Amino acid sequence: MNLTLKIWRQNGASDKGKLVSYKVADISEHMSFLEMLDVLNEQLVNSGEEPVAFDHDCREGICGMCSLHINGEAHGPDRGVTTCQLHMRMFKDGDTITIEPFRAKAFPVVKDLVVDRSALDRIQQAGGYISVNTSGNTQDANAIPIPKADADEAMDAATCIGCGACVASCKNASAMLFVSAKVSQYALLPQGRVEAKDRVLNMVSQMDKEGFGNCTNTGACEVECPKGISITNIARMNREYLSASIKND
Repeated sequence: MNLTLKIWRQNGASDKGKLVSYKVADISEHMSFLEMLDVLNEQLVNSGEEPVAFDHDCREGICGMCSLHINGEAHGPDRGVTTCQLHMRMFKDGDTITIEPFRAKAFPVVKDLVVDRSALDRIQQAGGYISVNTSGNTQDANAIPIPKADADEAMDAATCIGCGACVASCKNASAMLFVSAKVSQYALLPQGRVEAKDRVLNMVSQMDKEGFGNCTNTGACEVECPKGISITNIARMNREYLSASIKND
C-alpha cells in the first residue's frame, strides 16, 4: 500500500505543534501499525530528518503505552485491540491516515505522539492496593471463599492496562472508567474491603486533582477500551463513593 500520513509534530508541551504530511510506500497489509511507523522513521532517519516520537514497549497489547489517536479514534478503527495490535489491513491503498496524541488536559504532550500519562499512576498510587499481613501468619488467598461470579467480575476489571483510551475517547476527558476498574477489582474481593472506604475517596480525589473531566455516561469509553472494560464499573464506583462519603461524615 501507498499511504499519506498526517502526523502531529510537537516539540514539547510549550510548543504549538502542527500536522505534517508524509508519504510511505510498499506497506504490507500484514504489518502492525507501529511497524508501519518504524518504516516511516527509518525513511526519515535515512533522509536526515528527525524521526517521529511515539510510545511503545511490549507490542503485545499488554503495557498500554502505544496510545495513538488514529483517524479520530483511540487505538484506531479496529475494536478490542491496542495500537500495536492494529494491522494495516484495516486501511486501503491510497488512504490518508491522521495520527495524533491522546488529547486531555491531564495528558500533556511530551513530544510528537508521546504524552505524559503519569496522572493515571498517581491515581493508582492514591489507593490502588491492599494491605497484606506478611508477619509469617499469612492466610492463603486460595483458602478465602469467593463466589465465582465475583471473581470473574474482579478479573474483568483487573484487565485494564491503563492506556488512557477511555480518557481520549471521552468528550469530557474523564478518567472514570479507568478509576472505576481499579476500584472494582478490589471492591469485589474480600481482600479489598479493608481499605475500601479510603481507596475510593482517595482515588476519586486524586482524579479530580489531576484535572480529568466529569462523566456524562455517553459510553464512548467502553466502546474504545481495548480490554472491553464495562461502564457498570462506574456505577459500582459511584455506589462505593456514596457509601464511603456517608460513613466518613
